[in-house]
Amino acid sequence: MIVMKFGGSSVANRKQIEKVLAIVRGRAGRTPLVVSSAHKGMTDALLSGAREAARGVYAPERVIERQAAIARDLGCDDALLAPFYEEISALYRGLSLVRELSLRSLDYAASFGERMAVRVIADFFTREGLPAQAFDVWDLGFLTDAAFGSARPLPGYEAAMQRAVRERVPAGVVPVVTGFVGKTEAGDITTVGRNGSDLTATLVGAAIAAEEVEIWSDTDGVMTADPSVVKKARSISEMRFDEAAELAYFGSRVLHPSTLVPAMQKNIPVRVLNTNRPEHPGTVIREAAPPSELSATSIAYKEGQLAVTIRSTRMFGAAGFLGEAFQALGRHEVVVDMIATSEVSVSFTTDRREPLDRALPDLERLGEVRVEAGKTLMVVVGRRLAAQAGLGAAILQAVADAGVNVEMVSYGMKSISLTMLVADKDVGAASAVLHERLFERA
Repeated sequence: MIVMKFGGSSVANRKQIEKVLAIVRGRAGRTPLVVSSAHKGMTDALLSGAREAARGVYAPERVIERQAAIARDLGCDDALLAPFYEEISALYRGLSLVRELSLRSLDYAASFGERMAVRVIADFFTREGLPAQAFDVWDLGFLTDAAFGSARPLPGYEAAMQRAVRERVPAGVVPVVTGFVGKTEAGDITTVGRNGSDLTATLVGAAIAAEEVEIWSDTDGVMTADPSVVKKARSISEMRFDEAAELAYFGSRVLHPSTLVPAMQKNIPVRVLNTNRPEHPGTVIREAAPPSELSATSIAYKEGQLAVTIRSTRMFGAAGFLGEAFQALGRHEVVVDMIATSEVSVSFTTDRREPLDRALPDLERLGEVRVEAGKTLMVVVGRRLAAQAGLGAAILQAVADAGVNVEMVSYGMKSISLTMLVADKDVGAASAVLHERLFERA
């Protein structure tokens, strides 16, 4: 069995869903399980409608008509989604009356995109001659904790999913399953995080011991750089799990940051493919990959960083100062992306303002604190970084030649990534020169 995940752009409209049908039909012999995102833009529309409702603007018809237009174009009966339209209207009505929007309500609102998408896709597949059945993922045993917005499956979900898939999916029928969402044991709908259908796919793949997980999007696999910034970016044929995980965390737009963890734990290959060019081999990500002749694997970046510096003479030759700082960050749930220290200062970055604001009073008791916004983490990932003499210097020189100032550097011993902090405005210039030096001259 294989798991095939299709993103929002892949199921945006009838033209795209026809491409998906042809791809899935071509893999029918491998017993595919399809995980689908919402149609492109639907999740944002649903959340926007919920927020408007909480401000007293009751307008469910906007999102309902958007979904209904796609369903009609696919030839679906109006009755197929009528219960969901009623449920959306009732939810928005309730929000407009209480004027309150909780994380639970946001997850509930967001869930309709996937729940409606899988039903119209399965209905369309079946009428086109490929028997399919829609499933909400919790009906196949995927129950989660109550961490709304970032839920994770409960321990033991794997056995529950194996049993449910075996007992509930008819032979010869393609299950079309909701990505992104889950449900608690109490019956509350959750989500695993924005763009989380990738994560759903690998969690399902790990549970059912899939032969492979395919992630279908609108790019030719994982690229050597963001193609919207570097026009000469090219596809990477094979890469290791650790390289892809670094890229995903540090801003690669192709994979959700947590996607690879379940696949790594069960050693299931993940293949990233292009719905619009299904003949392209894309990128296969696995535990071991053949040696590369290139110095690096890819460049990624993570914008919107806050750079924080704590300066104090108490640090000089003293034990425990960093421990106090990290305890303060931990108490207030500040997630640190990058860190560097000297004898009298420690600098770190984070991308969430609210937890940092909560932590600032505690940090200011340790020393002088400076916060700077508008920063980007640029990372070069490659398995040869630690072994090739002068490569780190060449990377820094390339950024300097682009006229970009590196404000902070992080590079762990035997690391496969070198991270630099630059200004947001310098991302394009730094990416272009780095790509030219690392990939175009090779």
